Amino acid sequence: MNIEEFRAFCLSFPDTHEGMPFQGFFKNSRSILVFYVGKKMFCFFDIDTFDCCTLKCDPEVIEELRQHEGIQKPFNLSERYWISVALNGKVSEEMLKDLIKKSYTLVKAGMTKKNR
Repeated sequence: MNIEEFRAFCLSFPDTHEGMPFQGFFKNSRSILVFYVGKKMFCFFDIDTFDCCTLKCDPEVIEELRQHEGIQKPFNLSERYWISVALNGKVSEEMLKDLIKKSYTLVKAGMTKKNR
């Protein structure tokens, strides 16, 4: 999946929008594209490298998922709730889409009705 297909897939979920919230803060984070449901993020990646994405994940399955070669601990987020997924073919497109959908669903389910 290329970057535009990835972006279109993330934006295909209801109430989803994108943003680049770190442009004015951190030099190394200026090219981070974040996907939100409501005001909560569920996926992000660096548009300059497009080598991995970070996704919210059910804590009960994180350890099992990390047994897969393409799934690792996230950079700079809680290891209990987030995973980093390689975008270099180590994870199938089907599995990647499933993880993105689960991330979106998990974040949306945790939102109050006011924030949806």
